[in-house]
Amino acid sequence: MTRLSYINEDFYSPHVAPEVMDELLAEGWRHFGTYFFRYNMGFHDFEIRRVYPLRIRLADFSFSRSQRRILRRNEDLQTVIRPVVIDAEKMHLFDRHKRRFKENIPDSIYDFLSQSPAEVPCRALETSVYENGTLLAASFFDVGAESVSSIYAMFEPEEKKRSLGIYTMLLEIKYALENGKKFFYQGYAYEGNSFYDYKKKFRAVEKYDWNGGWEKFEEEKSRGSHE
Repeated sequence: MTRLSYINEDFYSPHVAPEVMDELLAEGWRHFGTYFFRYNMGFHDFEIRRVYPLRIRLADFSFSRSQRRILRRNEDLQTVIRPVVIDAEKMHLFDRHKRRFKENIPDSIYDFLSQSPAEVPCRALETSVYENGTLLAASFFDVGAESVSSIYAMFEPEEKKRSLGIYTMLLEIKYALENGKKFFYQGYAYEGNSFYDYKKKFRAVEKYDWNGGWEKFEEEKSRGSHE
C-alpha cells in the first residue's frame, strides 16, 4: 500500500472566482462558508481512515437503474433550482433533519453556508423540493466555470422511503449535465465502509490521489454500486 504524507490545510476567503473554484476542487479542497479546508486522513469508527475527495466525470456518466427509479418515484413532487435563500421554512427543516444524527450533530445550517450563501464565497444555488407547497427537501451546491460541487442536503425524515437525499443529488447532477459542466464533486468519503458510502454509488466516479491527479474509483465495485 502506498504511504501518504499527512495533509491538513485550511484558509479563509470571502470571494473565489468560478475558475479558481474549479482549481481548488481539482486539488481536493472543500469549503463551508468562507472556510476552505482539505485533509487526507480522518478519524472514523475508532480508526484512522484515508479520506477520498470524489467527483463524477460527467462525459462518462449515466444514471443507474436504481437512480432512475428514485427519479420516477419523486415525479409527483415540484422542484425549483434558484440562488440560495435561507428562510424560516428551511431552518425548521434543518432542525428536523439533524435529529437523524447520533454524532457530529451540526448546530446550525450556517455551519455549512455563509451569511450570504448565494454569492459568498462563490455562486451557489439551491434545489428545493415541494409536495403541494410543503418543503420536503433542499440541497445547496456551488457552481464553478466547469464544475458543480455539492455542499449540503437536508430532507424531511418522515419521507425516508423517497430517498430524498439521493434525489436532490441526482437533480444537481442533471443541472450540471444540462449546463455543460465537466465534473460533479460529491464531497469526501472514507476508505472502507462509512455513512458517506452513498457518495461512491455513481457511475464514472473518480477519487483524488492527493498527488495532483484523479483516478477511477474501484473500491466499492464488488458491492454492486453500478447496477
